[in-house]
Amino acid sequence: IKHGRIAMVATIGFMVQKFGVHFPLYLGPSGSNAFSPESADAWLLSSTSGVTFSDVSQAAPLDAISMVPMAGWLQVFFVAGWFECIAFERQWNQDNDIPGDYGYDPLGFTKRDGGWDSEELTSLRLKEIKNGRVAMMTMAGWVANEAIPGALPVWHP
Repeated sequence: IKHGRIAMVATIGFMVQKFGVHFPLYLGPSGSNAFSPESADAWLLSSTSGVTFSDVSQAAPLDAISMVPMAGWLQVFFVAGWFECIAFERQWNQDNDIPGDYGYDPLGFTKRDGGWDSEELTSLRLKEIKNGRVAMMTMAGWVANEAIPGALPVWHP
């Protein structure tokens, strides 16, 4: 379930990057917008490599990964490891019998009539598993097409 959820988010991120929509989420100047990440001032992502935030936002998805400096990856792995520790605690040490239930339900899906055993929630959980599987296969195909151009003969963005 967790890999499926990650793949669904990765699919959205890959499409957004590939289609050229760039969110101005970096702390750059106000001159940038979603479709034009260029800015008058170059805000450096890494002063040692000379890579700017604009450079990363214009790169292909797999090229952008290699542009992030090691200190950035260290931060990503630290935060991901912290979340994994919290998920492990909630799933295994607190004797949670339902896979993927980490006790975070801001929309109140589990508080409906029947809780986890309701027909509607059982259907939604099955749809989540199926969509996660499709997203994992989609990401595998897209990454193969990026690494080996022409590996996916149907879609060439």
